[in-house]
Amino acid sequence: MAKHEFQTEVGQLLKLMTHSLYSNKEIFIRELVSNASDAIDKLEYLKLTDEKLKGFETTPQINIKIDEEDKSLTISDNGIGMNEADLISSLGTIAKSGTKSFIESLSGDAKKDSKLIGQFGVGFYSVFMVADRVDVISKRAGEDIAHKWSSDGEGSYDLAPCIKDENGTVIYIKLKEEEVNDYTSKYKIKEVVKKYSNHIAYPIFMNFREEVENEETKEKTMESKREQINEATALWTQSKSSLKEDDYNQFYKTISHDSENPLLYVHTKAEGVSEYTTLFYIPSKAPMDMYRVDFQPGVKLYVKRVFITDSEKELLPTYLRFVRGIIDSEDLPLNVSRELLQENKVMANIKQSSIKKVLSEIKKLSKDEEKYKTFIKEYNRPLKEGVYQDYVNKDAILELVRYKSTNDSEKMTSLAEYKERAESEQKAIYYIIGADEKVLRNSPLLESYKKNNIEVLILDDKEIDEIITPSIGKYQDWDLKDITACEAPKTEQTEEEKKEIDEKFASIVEKIKNILGTEVKDVRTTNRLSDSPSCVVKDSSDPMASMAHMFRMMGQEMPESAPILEINPEHKIVQALNGCADDAMIEDISFLLLDQAKISEGMELKDPIGFAKRLSNIMAKAL
Repeated sequence: MAKHEFQTEVGQLLKLMTHSLYSNKEIFIRELVSNASDAIDKLEYLKLTDEKLKGFETTPQINIKIDEEDKSLTISDNGIGMNEADLISSLGTIAKSGTKSFIESLSGDAKKDSKLIGQFGVGFYSVFMVADRVDVISKRAGEDIAHKWSSDGEGSYDLAPCIKDENGTVIYIKLKEEEVNDYTSKYKIKEVVKKYSNHIAYPIFMNFREEVENEETKEKTMESKREQINEATALWTQSKSSLKEDDYNQFYKTISHDSENPLLYVHTKAEGVSEYTTLFYIPSKAPMDMYRVDFQPGVKLYVKRVFITDSEKELLPTYLRFVRGIIDSEDLPLNVSRELLQENKVMANIKQSSIKKVLSEIKKLSKDEEKYKTFIKEYNRPLKEGVYQDYVNKDAILELVRYKSTNDSEKMTSLAEYKERAESEQKAIYYIIGADEKVLRNSPLLESYKKNNIEVLILDDKEIDEIITPSIGKYQDWDLKDITACEAPKTEQTEEEKKEIDEKFASIVEKIKNILGTEVKDVRTTNRLSDSPSCVVKDSSDPMASMAHMFRMMGQEMPESAPILEINPEHKIVQALNGCADDAMIEDISFLLLDQAKISEGMELKDPIGFAKRLSNIMAKAL
């Protein structure tokens, strides 16, 4: 027998399970039964597709054995089973990225929340909430040697070869003293299975001993009993009229390892050219790995109720990677490969129909303001990805995305609502992009828009907004315009008045331009400001500006492009500067006007020390 140390993350997780998670302990049964079902799914598929396992005879089932005298509970299956390597990788380590930082971030009451179980596919470890010791005896189908894994959950586990006749896995749970009454009760076990696992597709049998009285002799003896305690019918194959909301919710919890009800579910049965059934869920909380490259897809593919795969990321587009559920096709071949899935017309039709159905249901959800607020909080960002990724459904997705705006700091808006509020002369949707909402809302560039009562969208998810928003182009014939790169709204100023101002400030503009040199592309007066002395804008005609989108899509840093400095001729600082004869003062203020404008837009200063020195010079002279 070899002793192994748990991976650090597993040790931390086990400590969390045994010392902090006290609510809703019963879900360990759901987790182990769900794992058993997955193991049977995999074997049923391999029996049809793997030459080594064709003709392999099994009757799929899950057994739960209660033993009051031994104070134990045993859950077993005759699925694919595990060999030595599988046991080490599945029970000794957590391969899923992000687990370590996730566990370390937990503190206080968060540790007592049982919904954390299963977030990283680690539901097996929930058994240590009730167990003093756990033995896992497993034999992989098609192999000769079985192995026994044992642990008390305290930091290490033992692993050794053993004897087991049939394939599958047996999990023996030596219960903690305080848990014996609950988990050796047949009524409790039956209740838990009915609650969480009623629609597992395979029969779940409860094995127990019961006192029986002989009618003739009146003698009482203990007899072994066996009783099926679930319906064992795939929920998605049943008619919608026969199912209740609670049925859908419990099935969702089984397949997703979530403890919260979903935000919505969509059950569809299609007949005609393609015959298939889909059952999709949108979780109320975004999956923990949603923004990781190695995210775990949430949709399982079945063909005629036979499980095919739960690792194919192309069943739905990546912007819908938060969707959980089932696709069951009547027309795909059982030996469908990944390549065939990507090229198969039947699958392409199912995928497109599923996308439209999910988007349609999300639109219906948007009529419920509170629920949609929750949805947007969790999934607005991946929806934005869909605007770029999915040209076919781009318009439908645009109706679902929501934006912060200057109209209301508390409530987000749709593009349709933006248009409805706009004045009749307006023919564009204006936006500003940055990394900080507070900075954006206080940007000098907004001054003329506020003055002219023009709403501006506040896009503070810079990383994605800079890529996605320019790709939208138009919304219902209205251009989307970045206010940092377009002309300011029209003012009452005439062309003659503008010409007069330009002439009046031509000298100081030229001086500032010479002083700043390559730090700016140009310097000019502006009528877009009312309170601020200066601002910086992009040159929309600069070839580099039009290439910025391409650079970002390739994941490359955008080559630095000098901004245009605009100065406010009505501001006291600019007016005083225009008549100033102190060259040193003009130089200091010129740089301060540029740096101040950059700071207002949340930009980093190239020379913060120089900024501080110039500011000190000006303050000293003012005093």
